[in-house]
Amino acid sequence: MIVPLAHILILAAVIFSLGLVCVLVWRSNVIMLLIGIEIMLNAAMLVFVGGSARWGAPDGQVFALMIMAMTSAEVSLALALVVYLHRRRRTVDVDAFRELRDP
Repeated sequence: MIVPLAHILILAAVIFSLGLVCVLVWRSNVIMLLIGIEIMLNAAMLVFVGGSARWGAPDGQVFALMIMAMTSAEVSLALALVVYLHRRRRTVDVDAFRELRDP
């Protein structure tokens, strides 16, 4: 059974909205911020794969593989950053790192 493209787009919109809410609600927690970004990227990847299946072109699947590679690199760097910041300040609260910003 083939899933209609409209259903895929609705599901992707719901997933993207949940990721956006996660980013907006938990802005002070670095880990939840990164999880929200990952959820939004997964929604974009779902749209690429759905469009690729709809039009029979492999371009969307190639973009999905690139998004997977980018998110794996982002997760590894972000996890290293979170571990470093937690060791330095004993918190993952974004507000505790305000002085690291340029004036």
